[in-house]
Amino acid sequence: MVSSPNCYKVGMILLVILSISSSAYTLSQNFYSKSCPNISAIVKSAVQDEINKEARMGASLLRLHFHDCFVNGCDASILLDDTASFKGEKGAAANLNSVRGFEVVDRIKTKIEDKCPGVVSCADILALAARDSVVNLGGPAWSVKLGRRDARTASLYDANNGIPLSNWTLGAIISRFTALGFTTNQLVALTE
Repeated sequence: MVSSPNCYKVGMILLVILSISSSAYTLSQNFYSKSCPNISAIVKSAVQDEINKEARMGASLLRLHFHDCFVNGCDASILLDDTASFKGEKGAAANLNSVRGFEVVDRIKTKIEDKCPGVVSCADILALAARDSVVNLGGPAWSVKLGRRDARTASLYDANNGIPLSNWTLGAIISRFTALGFTTNQLVALTE
């Protein structure tokens, strides 16, 4: 079992690598400096309120972001409900009865929309909420570059084949992490 400080460190390393490597857009810490200058404060306050209600929500928001980033990048596709044209990621084996916090992201998005309507992506909200959750629970802080775009579609197939399950062989896990640009040493650090 991974100790709490190691969980935070591992989570931070994973999210920083995935967040940077998965974006085709130019990300910047100043992305919303003119259009929504208080985004970080809004998310931080909302996350703190949610964790004060239920401490486990911090870990849930981190996990939600991780599962989002592991399938086609950090694009908030995990938040999309099924439609007539696609089955989303929520029903994937690794997500079903596992990830939670969707309603928390909805509440944070509502608070942001009140101040900055139609400006901030859900993908950026997830990235900030994951970081703020770790910090709120005593873990390290890191800078979050913003400017991610939200997905317009999601893929149950990609989620079922992209997020490692507990019954995967070591070879399958190594292959998946390698495909995402991780070394075997990084895989070991992330799963220690």
